[in-house]
Amino acid sequence: MLKSAPLDGLRFAFGTLTVLPVRVHRWDREAARGGMLCAPLAGLVVGGCAAGLGLLLLLLGAGPLLAAVASVAVPAALTRGLHLDGLADTADGLGSGRPAEDALRIMKQSDIGPFGVLTLVLVLLAQVAVLAQLYDGSWTRGAVAAVVSAVTARLALTLAARAGVPAARPEGLGAAVAGSVPTAAALGTGVGVVAVAGAAGVHAAVAVAAGAGAAEVLLRMCVRRFGGVTGDVFGAVAETAATVSLVVLTLGR
Repeated sequence: MLKSAPLDGLRFAFGTLTVLPVRVHRWDREAARGGMLCAPLAGLVVGGCAAGLGLLLLLLGAGPLLAAVASVAVPAALTRGLHLDGLADTADGLGSGRPAEDALRIMKQSDIGPFGVLTLVLVLLAQVAVLAQLYDGSWTRGAVAAVVSAVTARLALTLAARAGVPAARPEGLGAAVAGSVPTAAALGTGVGVVAVAGAAGVHAAVAVAAGAGAAEVLLRMCVRRFGGVTGDVFGAVAETAATVSLVVLTLGR
């Protein structure tokens, strides 16, 4: 059995969680474990790109609203919209009120139902509104928020891939990474990310913790409802974590 190298985990994280041209050489459980542990690093790059575009537009004379829209668009573009698609599909599955098998079938369909549309609209509006408010008050706070939300979103993926969280289906990316990360390693990564966020201020650390906590609530709801996680659920917990962390960053400002 091949031993997974650190670079295998990085390749897995960037190759599966972003559109960046990174070739994934291994798809085994060891590589998946490393990839999910490296997910916050992918979030750091995605968030840096989002903040960079927002700041560039502000520097060129654009208003905070346009900068906010750009900062929200970048993560969507760098993930091919998969997290947002997962959020919409999960909302449709939860909102359907159907048994697990039927709900999973609804989630797998290519169309988006009313619950998914409503959830997408509200989440994107919330993200843009928060970033516009923060950019308007301080370019630095807006940029930091873009980075913090992206990292928090990927931290939620690490935590959702911990041991003991089953896959709802035997196939797909969700099944490939479900339960791949030892619980201690997942929690250690979470503590580490919160600690690093604390360098940007207590508010940032609290935002990361709150986003991860909200994602955990959704994760448990989905496990109870669907019998486990899917790729769509991973996308949903990521967007939930990002949005809640952004909202917390506006509180008390």
